Amino acid sequence: MKKKILTVLLCSAVLAGILSGCGRNSQAESSETKNSDTAKNSGQESEASLGGIRITPTEEIQELKDGLSVVRYEGSYGFTEFLEQGGAADDVEVAEYLMENISSGGWKLLFGENPFGCSTLSVAGEDGGYLFGRNFDWNTCDGLIVSARPEEGYASVSTVNRDFISASGVELSRLPDNIQAMIALYAPLDGMNEQGLAVSVNMIQDSVSISQNTDKPDITTTTAVRLLLDRAADVEEAVELLGQYDLHASMGMMIHFALADAQGNSVVVEYINNEMSVVETPAVTNFYLTEGEKYGIGTRQSHERYDILMERLTDQETMTETEVRNALDSVSKDNFDEFESTEWSIVMNQETKELTYFHRENYENGYTIAVE
Repeated sequence: MKKKILTVLLCSAVLAGILSGCGRNSQAESSETKNSDTAKNSGQESEASLGGIRITPTEEIQELKDGLSVVRYEGSYGFTEFLEQGGAADDVEVAEYLMENISSGGWKLLFGENPFGCSTLSVAGEDGGYLFGRNFDWNTCDGLIVSARPEEGYASVSTVNRDFISASGVELSRLPDNIQAMIALYAPLDGMNEQGLAVSVNMIQDSVSISQNTDKPDITTTTAVRLLLDRAADVEEAVELLGQYDLHASMGMMIHFALADAQGNSVVVEYINNEMSVVETPAVTNFYLTEGEKYGIGTRQSHERYDILMERLTDQETMTETEVRNALDSVSKDNFDEFESTEWSIVMNQETKELTYFHRENYENGYTIAVE
């Protein structure tokens, strides 16, 4: 899809940045010790299995804690049309498509950048079914949980870094909540759908990127996540779908996808010299797992986190949700002498189709949301 940039401005449009980059907020730490009273406004129902507050999102954006909010979106968000018109070869084209479909004038969509680190694991649940755990690591930022029920496709819950998205001419937070939610649906970093497919984007620190160039439709990093959540029921379908598109990673950032389904299949999808590679693995951090010239390239800390998770998975063939949470805690950024934080951790129950979020390494207080 080759289109001029007309009404859209993208400042360093990086999907990898969508994901992360934000400045550290000195007020953020003070919010970690309290369960948000605003959870009541978003439909608090009961205590969930991990001791978290059960949340029913509404179409109004509700703040759960400083730096973490939730919203519900139902209906069409134009994703089928996005794919049918050729997708997008970069984030500029994603933003342009959104501007053409949602802007009434007076503001322009902007994206920012920054790299990020993450950890995931997939394990059989002690009580049956399978569980998927995910850490999103970087500086403090503004996370948004989006519960979606599209007209075409599977319902899902996904997570977005709102600091990546801004609008010139008006504060993004002053746009209507449904507009903010629609934009966010094109920028997910992780999530699970109603079939129990779990998806996570993890960065790899490498000097090369992904820019496939065949006659297939184009897709970007986070719109690939949206594609899988909307249309794939399991890992096999997810891999097949990815193979039908030319993937373009933003701003020269190398990434790979951690995928796991309700049947216990778990893989990482990587791109070596723009060729897709699929490796079965229960754990993914931030280095290549494909055998060959690229194997092992990534940060030293990502190897440490991977080893910690694999040791736990070797010791325990099954886990409870609490044990998955503890595994995520064991590789959270508080365990390493670095400036980043683990902005959110998620325990996804692929049997019950529920996700429990823990914010900024506060593993005593969670928020549980059902895919519906």
